Amino acid sequence: MSRRQAVALAAGSAGMVLGVGAVEAQEKAPTARPIRRFDVVVVGGGPAGLSAALVLGRACLEVLVCDSGKGRNAPAAGVHGFLTQDGTPPAELRRIGREQLRPYEVAFREEAVVDARKAGGGFEVTLAEGDVVACRKLILATGLVDALPEIPGLRELWGVGVIHCPYCHGWEHRGQPWAVLAPPEEAVELTTLLLGWTHQLTLLTDGPSALVPEDKAWLEERAVEVVEGRVERLEGDGGRLRAIQLDGGRRLEREVLFVRTRLRQPSNLAERLGGEVVADGPKAGMVRTDPFGATSVEGLYVVGDASDAGMPSVASAVAEGSVAAAIASKAIFTEDARRPARGGPARRE
Repeated sequence: MSRRQAVALAAGSAGMVLGVGAVEAQEKAPTARPIRRFDVVVVGGGPAGLSAALVLGRACLEVLVCDSGKGRNAPAAGVHGFLTQDGTPPAELRRIGREQLRPYEVAFREEAVVDARKAGGGFEVTLAEGDVVACRKLILATGLVDALPEIPGLRELWGVGVIHCPYCHGWEHRGQPWAVLAPPEEAVELTTLLLGWTHQLTLLTDGPSALVPEDKAWLEERAVEVVEGRVERLEGDGGRLRAIQLDGGRRLEREVLFVRTRLRQPSNLAERLGGEVVADGPKAGMVRTDPFGATSVEGLYVVGDASDAGMPSVASAVAEGSVAAAIASKAIFTEDARRPARGGPARRE
């Protein structure tokens, strides 16, 4: 007898449903529709979510992955800095991840999650088409949304000629002429970073500069040009940046524009459940978690770019998903072991 069969049998003899595995609950949701129960629901089918699903599936747990298909790195030509997958297109990485989940008890729903609430020691999750599913643990791998500067032409070049991470895209543009759009308080920090990839660097202040004299001197010593004109539009083709048009008619020919975007959560699920979103600093917009992805809400985990625990990258997201899944599965096994045994221990397959 499998673990799930033993648990279902024990639950049935007690006249109740524990909600483990594929057991169908007899109780009704507020909408009077039957609720299917999973061990874990993963919201988000990117690298973090698929990594979590892989670990959970290999732990003999039943998992549902809900994926709206909107990945943060979708505009990029390839994933970089991820060993064995360097240069792989984001869509192909997702395809490989799903293919490798086939042997396990991992189901997929191609739709967003629009609501979630604590219920019965776990969670009830509402999908976009109205279905409600229940789970014991909930993992949010929803990523982040970049709020881009409102500059004409920028959105069309995003992810290729306009970048936000030199570790992801810098090598492809090494040694080329770059521009960086930065507020004065971040000018030295960002130019220090970007000088690792190019020494042809221009700082755009998008208006009158408020740089302090010490920072101006620091930039001048390193041959970083400071341009104070307003950025009117970007010119490019095929995703490649050709020039930056400034007010007054000046035209800067540059290959790359680096911007630091503002980040926000694509959904308010974490906040709705009681999670804390970082308000200020470089991690503003991310959900506060411990190093293992756990939030202050029992049973709720946040992994990948949406969490403040790691570095926003595919490699980090995969690691975070894996770790949180291991912690969540251990919590489930511990809860099961603490329940009174009925008819002897269940054998795990």
